[in-house]
Amino acid sequence: MNRVYKTLVIIMVMLTSVATSQAKGIYQKPASFISEIFAGETPKPKTLWLAAEDKKAIAAILSHKYNRLRIRYWQKASETVWILDEIGKEKPITIGVHIQANQIVQLKVLAFRESRGDEVRHQFYTDQFKEAKLTDDIMLDQHIDGITGATMSVRATTKVARMALWLNQKVNTASNN
Repeated sequence: MNRVYKTLVIIMVMLTSVATSQAKGIYQKPASFISEIFAGETPKPKTLWLAAEDKKAIAAILSHKYNRLRIRYWQKASETVWILDEIGKEKPITIGVHIQANQIVQLKVLAFRESRGDEVRHQFYTDQFKEAKLTDDIMLDQHIDGITGATMSVRATTKVARMALWLNQKVNTASNN
């Protein structure tokens, strides 16, 4: 009986480690995502330097302090691409966001490092962000359905979508002045 119990425990540990290792992964490199968006004619990256008030606005979106001094982005006419990281539960999720005419064209999880919640990488989830815009109170103008067991990852992707739209508005406002 003791031997059967030990065998079952070993099998369960092995299955858990296989499931955990499958959740992590790099699904697309940022350079490939950017190239895909701009049909192989990738513009030079631009840099948005963040002022103190920008960091406060981003911190309000993310619900935590944002310490970066600058953010890289790619722009061609009215299209921008942002590669942003946000913590899921404990580790960063790398997300690419393509914006045109102040609305999301595509949101894609490029790298997922958590042990759970990788369902946010699937198209059935990311398609919900298509055509999303920011409201005046810096929220998305459409509802994003959550995924059971992936709450923190859903929050991270939603925050990144909001942040990318806010950053897009900032660079477009700056270029129009």
